Order: sequence, then C-alpha cells, then structure tokens
Amino acid sequence: MINPFKKYRIDRLFFHSFAIVLIAVIGVTAWTSYSNSSKALVQTTSHYQQQLLDELNNEITTRLVMIEQISLSSSRDSELINFLLNRQDEFERYRRRAGVESALANLTYAIPLIQGIDLYMDNPILSERQSYIQFRNLGDLNKQEGAGCLAKSDFCWSKEYDFSSAQGEVPVLSFSRKIINENDYLGVLVVHIKANEIRKLLTGNSEGSNRIMADSEGQQIMKIGDTLDQNNWSQWIDLKSNKSGYVHIPATDGSRDTLLVYSRMDNSIWTLIEFTSWKQITASSLKLAEWIGLIGIAAVLLVLLLTHFLRKQFTKPIKNLVTAMRVYSVGGDNVELPVDYENEFGYLFSGYRKQNERIEELYLSLESRYEQQRKAEIEALQANINPHFLYNMLDQLNWMAIEAGQNELSRILELMGRMFRIGLSNGNSFIKIADELLHIECYLEIQQLRWGGGLEYRIIAASELQELYVPKLTLQPFVENSIVHGFNKQRSGYVSIVMERTEDALHIVIDDNGAGLKQPDHSTHKRHTGGYGIRNVRERVAGYFGESYGITLIEREEGGTRVEIILPLLTEPPTRKD
Repeated sequence: MINPFKKYRIDRLFFHSFAIVLIAVIGVTAWTSYSNSSKALVQTTSHYQQQLLDELNNEITTRLVMIEQISLSSSRDSELINFLLNRQDEFERYRRRAGVESALANLTYAIPLIQGIDLYMDNPILSERQSYIQFRNLGDLNKQEGAGCLAKSDFCWSKEYDFSSAQGEVPVLSFSRKIINENDYLGVLVVHIKANEIRKLLTGNSEGSNRIMADSEGQQIMKIGDTLDQNNWSQWIDLKSNKSGYVHIPATDGSRDTLLVYSRMDNSIWTLIEFTSWKQITASSLKLAEWIGLIGIAAVLLVLLLTHFLRKQFTKPIKNLVTAMRVYSVGGDNVELPVDYENEFGYLFSGYRKQNERIEELYLSLESRYEQQRKAEIEALQANINPHFLYNMLDQLNWMAIEAGQNELSRILELMGRMFRIGLSNGNSFIKIADELLHIECYLEIQQLRWGGGLEYRIIAASELQELYVPKLTLQPFVENSIVHGFNKQRSGYVSIVMERTEDALHIVIDDNGAGLKQPDHSTHKRHTGGYGIRNVRERVAGYFGESYGITLIEREEGGTRVEIILPLLTEPPTRKD
C-alpha cells in the first residue's frame, strides 16, 4: 500500500483529510434527513390523493354508468326498433320518426348532462340542424369520433373532442352503442355528454390540479392541467388490477420528476391519474438539506482559510516550481521563477534555470539534425523511383520483343525516350502537370501497343490546371498498378484520369475497371513494383505536404479501383531549404 505522505503534497493531505471527513459527515446527514422526510411526505400525499381520486372516480362512474344504462334502454325501445326496421310506408315512417325524436329529446331535457343524441341508420330522414336529435346516415359512422372501436365491441366511449352543435363548438364525450335486433345490425345510437360537466367532477375542489381520466385500455379520455405526454399508461399502471396506487416517474427527455397517483375500482372501467411535481412535494425536505449543506460549506471554508494561512509561506515556492515544471515547453512562454530567494529554494530555482537552458540547446541541435535527415529521406525517395520505373519498362520491352516482334520497337523506344527525359527533368523534384500528363500518355500508348487495342483511356484536365506543379511521377505508379495487377486476367481494360480544382486543393481521380483491391486468387504471381511505387508516392506526398494531403484507394461499386489524390495548388515549384 502506498503511503500518501510520501506521494502527495502535505498541505493538500491535511486540507483534504479534514475537508473530506467534514463533507462526508454533512453529506450523510443531509441525505438521510432529505430521504426520510421526503418518503414520509410522498406517502402522506399519495394516501390523501388516492382517497380523493377514489371519491371522484366513484362519482364520475355513477354519472357515466347512468348514460350507458339510458343508452341501453333506448336501444331496446320497441318503437325505435320498429322505426329502424323500415317496414312502414312513408307516412307511417314519418310518424314513427317523430315519436322517436320526441322520446330522445325528452332524455336531453330530463338529463342536463346530455348535450345531444345522434342516431345512425340506413336511409335516414334528416333533422333540422338546430335540433339536439340528429338522424344520420350509417355510412357516415366513420366520421364519428371514437366509433372505430365498435368493430371490436358493441359499445364504447370516445375521448374528449369538439362537437358542432346549435351553440357552436362544444367539448363533449360520446358513448356509442350498436342497435341489434335478433342478430340484425340496425344502427348506432351515440349519446354526447357535456365534457365540461365531467371536467368539473374531475377537478373537484382542487384547483390547479393535474389529472387524467383514462379508459380500461389505458387510453386518455380527458385531462386537466399540465400532465405527462403519454397515451398509454400501462407502462406505469397495471391495468389488469383494480387496486389504486402510486408510482415515482423519474425525469427523462426533458420531463421532470413526477409522483403519479392513480385510482382504479372494482365497479368502474375508469382510471383517474393525478400528477404532482416531485420537487413540489419534497421542497421542504430539500430546504432542510440545503441548510445542512450551507453549514457544511461554511465549515469547509473555515478549514480552507486556516490551512491556507499555514501553508502559504512554506509551500508557495514549491508550488511555483512545480507549476513551472508542469507548463514548461521549449521556446514557449514559460513561468519566470523568482530570483530573490537565497536559501534552499534559491538553489532549486537556479538549478532549474540552468537545466532549461541546456534543454533549449539540445532541442535546437535535434531540430537541425531532423530537418537535414528529412531532406535526405525525401531526396532518397525521389531517386528510388527512377530505377524502379526503368525496371518495369525493361520488363515490358522484353515481353513485347518476345510476343509482338521487332516492328513496334522504334515507336516504343521513342515513347520511352520522352518518358525518361521527363523522368530525369534535370534533377527537379516538381514538374508541370502538362509534363506529368505527357509522361503518362506515353506510358499508356506503349501499353495500348502491347494490348493490341484492348486498352482504352481518357485524360481530362483543364488547361489552367496543366500549368500547376506536382511531384514528379505521381500518376504513373497508380496507372501501372491498374494495368499490371488490375487487368492481369482481362483482355481489355479502361483507365480514366480526371483532374479538378476543389476550393484550395487539386483533386485527381484515377478509375479503372480491373479486378479491384481484393483479388481472391492468391496463386497468381504478384509483382512487388506496384506496391512499392504507390508507397513511394505516399511517402513523398507526406514528406512534402504533411497530413492535410494524401492518397486514398477504394473499391468501385461497379468494379475496379478508384484512386483519389489530394494535392495543394502549386503555381511554382516549392523553394528548397538549405
């Protein structure tokens, strides 16, 4: 085990020891008081809210069950059934319609909770627009809010929505029930009740409360106040159980910590949910914890002042020296150590300054040697490519002499003469793009003679780009690699070279339709010239221009290989540094 008095600073050890112990004691005290008091407050609040929600649930259920029973009795009324059977003449049908309308209207007058009633049937006799009773076509049932659930049930409730009535847009809840006689589907009776009346019951005496009324499937029917955005509450509530309860919902996606209290009863299909901010419930507990925390902070500050006074005179010089050593950089803006110390600290500061002077001298010497080595490596890489290229061309000439005969050698030697002239370039490392393209055209023409017309190529470069400079023999290794390796099993091939200017860089794309980068046949003899030439170009580009520019090789989706080369725009060769 490491002895902290040997590893860490003495002033921090003393300060941190006292501070950590004090903070730990205060933190445990604050957390214990907050946790216990907040649990008690949550239990008390949830118990009170559950009792209140149970009472409201019972009252709302009584009202809504009454509507369901009225709807049931009305759907079984003999006069209504006979009217829907549509077995009368027109006069008798009008008479029965008046009787049905009168009976339904009496319900709306007798029960203030009912806003209106719609009867969906075949071939209805339409009512006046101002009437509370509307006869509608059964084919328009899909326009009725909440009627879609009738596909799975004989009756259901809708969620709250705005209903067009004689008084304008009125918020309502609708109860829809199928009318069935001897297995014959005759129509649908829809009773609209005033949502504001149910809202008053849901609010109760708690103004500013946040509540939701949901059905047995967990779908939201009505809400008041600011609630969580959730259509299906089965994530938090067991809808199969008829027991009330509460859940702590942690904050997620910008929402706040919330206490969810819900009421479910045996005689009710409704679930009442109330939301209370967790912060609001635990505010008093948090206040107590904050006071304990403030006392702890005051104690820590007192310890800090005392230890700071004791350590200032002794540890400040050591701290200055450690800081200077930490931020030291060669040639940078370093910390100046004081020069007025004549004791042991003065000896330390003097020795440190002498050490820095020696480091500066060594760094300058190494930097000079590195620059000389870098120049030598670049020149060596440039020199290596000419013998490498000559080897490849001699190999090609040998093959052509055997396979094609002597009649083409004069043209090939002429093209090679041009290529060697450009390759030497009087020892220059950078040449114009026009010369680079001439060099590659000579190479491609030689390959066309070898292939007997099976090789096609194109070169696209704007005239203004051809006046720019690039490192000598940048393109040739990639084109050679396409022909030697990419087309080694093909009788024809295609090479495309496109140069474009993109912002402040030269973008060169070389495409071929050869075998690509991944060749599964490992038995084929592989030439190492292509790999060396590409590596040579990579190293030269990195040596000249750094990591901002470079070369990328990728597989083309349509087959073959794509080479992308990014180079700077050089209007003249780079100046050589001695």
